[in-house]
Amino acid sequence: MSISVEAIVKIALLCGGLMTAAAYLVLLERWIAAWVQDRKGPNRVGIPLTRIKLFGLGQPLADGLKFIFKEEYTPSHVDRWLYTLAPVSILAAALATFAVIPFGSYVPKFAGIDHQIPLVVAPGIDVALVYVFALSSMAVYGVILGGWASNNKYSFIGGLRSSAQLISYEVPLGLGILGVVLYSGSLRLDRIIEQQAAAGTWNIFVQPLGFLVFLIAAFAESARLPFDLPEAEQELIGGYHTEYSGMRLLLYLIAEFLHMVTAAVLITILFLGGWHFWFITGSEAAVTGWGQAILRVLVLLGKALGVIVFMMMVRWTWPRFRFDQLMNLAWKVMLPLGLVNLVVVAVLVELFMSGYLQGAGGAFWMIVAGWITLVASVAAAALAAPWFADNRPRLDLPASEDAYLLPR
Repeated sequence: MSISVEAIVKIALLCGGLMTAAAYLVLLERWIAAWVQDRKGPNRVGIPLTRIKLFGLGQPLADGLKFIFKEEYTPSHVDRWLYTLAPVSILAAALATFAVIPFGSYVPKFAGIDHQIPLVVAPGIDVALVYVFALSSMAVYGVILGGWASNNKYSFIGGLRSSAQLISYEVPLGLGILGVVLYSGSLRLDRIIEQQAAAGTWNIFVQPLGFLVFLIAAFAESARLPFDLPEAEQELIGGYHTEYSGMRLLLYLIAEFLHMVTAAVLITILFLGGWHFWFITGSEAAVTGWGQAILRVLVLLGKALGVIVFMMMVRWTWPRFRFDQLMNLAWKVMLPLGLVNLVVVAVLVELFMSGYLQGAGGAFWMIVAGWITLVASVAAAALAAPWFADNRPRLDLPASEDAYLLPR
């Protein structure tokens, strides 16, 4: 099988899998929302023209058909070119991100193929993390273009909020990644997984502070509660996609779920060992058979699904931040914590390279140092700025501002 045929097959499988996953993740989120709110979720739609319900598994198909057959209405006051380009660009960037993200390790040799096939569309990209970071940043353009092209004040404010939020949280997001890159010595995602598998220690145990910073920044980058300020239905009626409907709105909604899937898979690969699990998947990069190859795919996707369920639970149980709290959290808490994690990891790597932290004893002390750093940093942040999460009225402010902040 030639490399081009391999790439075409992988792209077809990836796009089909992502579109199906996005549709059924919506159903899963609606079930979780119903469970949290103690009510019944979608459980009626099954096979058309029959009475078979199948627990509501036909709901994503019905929702998709509804969007497709809706009238493609374009308001007269919008910029038509940018209005259409914005959702297309954000979905294209969200899909292209998965070109360098592995969904397993390898497929064993079969049908005369003389090499194991890596489970990634574009294998061997040495700057994979830079590529992911660059395409993730393009989400800002899709949102700000949609807000500008809609010619609507709510959409425009939503676009401004989104650009400020996404740019602010890219800094701690990058600091969280830098610690992993420094520790593993590579920008390739498959090498980062292999390093964790060979060491037998996932990065979450060595860099818990880096994991916390990356997790919170990833929440903010995917613009989900408690960081959904760009949409904020109660304030902005949907924000940047207020004027959208039909297929264009569907593209925005799919891109939003793909951003959540991207964040979950990156958290799994960077901090949770990717396809590695002790005593089950082995630690060598190459696979010995189909059973091991399939098991690694299931382990990686299972971990990513666990992260997605956690993100959905957070969305339906946490209130939204105020915008000032959101920005203060990014610049006054996440940024210093990310820098502390980077400095500590740099010191540990230098000690490891100098031979002071070699072997099992060295790995133990690196884990101890990582958790001491987490506890000390979070305690210092809580003591230095406890008002970041304090929603009580500010009685120390002048009367005019006080009147604005006190409940009426």
